[in-house]
Amino acid sequence: MNPLLETVQTVLQTIDNLIWGPPLLILLVGTGLYLTLRLGFIQIRHLPLALSYVFTRDKSKQSSGKGDVSSFAALCTALSATIGTGNIVGVATAIKMGGPGALFWMWLAALFGMATKYAECLLAVKYREQDENGQMLGGPMYYLEKGVGSKWLAKLFALFTLGVACFGIGTFPQVNAIVDAAYLSFEVPREYAVVLLTLLVATVTLGGIKSIANVASKVVPVMAGFYILACITVLATNASALPAAVNLVISSAFTGHAATGGFVGAGIMLAIQSGIARGVFSNESGLGSAPMAAAAAQTDSCVRQGLTSMTGTFFDTIIICTMTGLTLVVTGAWQSDYAGAAMTTFAFASGLDSSYWGPLMVSVGLMFFAFTTILGWNYYGERCITYLFGVKAIKPYKFLFLVLIAGGAFLKLDMIWLIADIVNGLMAIPNLIGLVLLREVVVSESKLYFAQMKEEVSAREDSEGQLA
Repeated sequence: MNPLLETVQTVLQTIDNLIWGPPLLILLVGTGLYLTLRLGFIQIRHLPLALSYVFTRDKSKQSSGKGDVSSFAALCTALSATIGTGNIVGVATAIKMGGPGALFWMWLAALFGMATKYAECLLAVKYREQDENGQMLGGPMYYLEKGVGSKWLAKLFALFTLGVACFGIGTFPQVNAIVDAAYLSFEVPREYAVVLLTLLVATVTLGGIKSIANVASKVVPVMAGFYILACITVLATNASALPAAVNLVISSAFTGHAATGGFVGAGIMLAIQSGIARGVFSNESGLGSAPMAAAAAQTDSCVRQGLTSMTGTFFDTIIICTMTGLTLVVTGAWQSDYAGAAMTTFAFASGLDSSYWGPLMVSVGLMFFAFTTILGWNYYGERCITYLFGVKAIKPYKFLFLVLIAGGAFLKLDMIWLIADIVNGLMAIPNLIGLVLLREVVVSESKLYFAQMKEEVSAREDSEGQLA
């Protein structure tokens, strides 16, 4: 490597380690902890209510509110971007680095992250507006500008997010995951796979949020259900080892874990850091991405949408990442010499006692997860380009995005991945500033909503009592 490029890469690696180090992780978890306390553990007390909003759609509530897509479709659009390679590769990486205890810290990060996701999606709906095409615009850009009163922070967030959409999570890693999986499992040449992928992305994304949400609301539940069923099959096959696996996850979270097999050993701090970092990377709570999808929801209440959106972190980390983590532990794959997707593949192969079906499940899961992540981040980039340059920039952006998808399979530039990781972390900083400064808005809106709900319940009970 050229000495200059090597120096630049070393500097970028140092910046990346600093951004994704303890300060940002403490800020992310700290914000979630603060909101959890101020909101009275809303993610626990009102999780049943939030899940009821997801699975029982109230059409009267949606028809009375502005928005482009249903509340459920908005949630699926957000989930399409978060349920991705992180659920397969990220969990394996966390456990490889921090041991089984990392899974416990992923749970903790997700618990506090649910409060963060609730707050940012509530604010997205409260401060949203319409663009020239009649579509809803919302997200950190708008609550930073209209709520906090800081245009430069709003533009900074939009710029960072656009970078992630075009050069990070939204394109290159996902394209490579898809074409590699297609070649390894089905022997599809990379050139054919990338042409088909580009055409599929163009077909869906050129139709805008309604097209993306329509696909996401159909693919995401099926995709997640398929993967969870595969994990349950492995766990059921190894049911006798499950209690010991759960005990190992909890105990090693506070004691660390000595080296065994291909595992290099990890202390408590490494388990905490790897678990929290990968958990946040997977569910994106606090990064500010999901609020852009939440803002498009047809709803008459910002609190209702906040509750619906916070279930995304529950589904992504508490359920899907847990399934992956326990599968890795019960099969002993975490002690193997494998890492990343190869470790998860090995876990399914050994758990199902099949050298064909196990790897096939991981490959199919990776392809669907990566494809929907592309769709979700395409929309996030579109919202940011609209904020920065107006609706006239949407078509050029979509053309550029498709060019990046087509070329992404043939790029092996480590420095681009490094820059993308840095920009991804930088997204969180202006968003978290906005959440802290607008915390009283979140609290007051929440109190008002639940007070009104209590009054409605009391009035209904009185009316039923009179009728009786």
